[in-house]
Amino acid sequence: MSSELKRAIREWCDRMEIPLVGVASVDRWKDPPFQPWMPEEFYPQSIYPEARSVIVIGLPVSLPVLETSPSIYYRELYNTINSLLDQHTYRLAAFLTQLGHPSIFVPRDGYFGIRALLKNPVAFFSHRHAALLAGLGNFGVNNMLLTPEYGPRVRFGSVFTSAVLPSDPLNEEKLCIECMRCVRMCPVNALAKLDYPQGLTDKKSCAEHSNELNQKGISPCGICIKVCPVGLDRRLFRREDASIYSQPDRFPEGHRAWEHVQSYGGL
Repeated sequence: MSSELKRAIREWCDRMEIPLVGVASVDRWKDPPFQPWMPEEFYPQSIYPEARSVIVIGLPVSLPVLETSPSIYYRELYNTINSLLDQHTYRLAAFLTQLGHPSIFVPRDGYFGIRALLKNPVAFFSHRHAALLAGLGNFGVNNMLLTPEYGPRVRFGSVFTSAVLPSDPLNEEKLCIECMRCVRMCPVNALAKLDYPQGLTDKKSCAEHSNELNQKGISPCGICIKVCPVGLDRRLFRREDASIYSQPDRFPEGHRAWEHVQSYGGL
């Protein structure tokens, strides 16, 4: 029955045009793949005691739009993806509940804007770690969850369900190539030259920078994910050469396009 239900979930996601979906048993939070790990109060079963499985979905961030960041264009895309994630996870939870498996969606962010992050730069649940445990990818130096398909250019949403579902295998292939582009190009030097979790983002500096951009109407930053060379999407959009972001002469028409977009829509 659990395998049949999992197939039904994947078919539902296909109909919704959701390209990434993975499943993790809540037991995986108790046996983490690395240390240090999160405190127990952040586990799904601590938030929803009836949870037995977590379903994680991922929607891609379109690279050509992201390349304009920071900009109003990327801000609108970011908000659109967040809205879709909330809608899809809500509807998936309702679908499972109607089948007799009580389920709840988890909001994409779970905090009240940048000001909340300045006070405490942590959400009540980590979709990135859920995606890791659901086999969708693994972490890079930029502290983001990298996927084979989109590198770090994907956003995740989660559903807690009482259904006992087969977990997907963890992605054991290390995706980050440690090129350090994210470290070099971070505008506030918030990243260390160490792989996660040995190197952690300076969340305070990152949040303060996001707050500055937000006041201009052009947050989030997005630079650490746009310069990452990992992901099949780079080949699709003919952006295999990630040096184009630091060397304008390698892609002058792109820089002209990005500067045009960046000149409009912000405050």
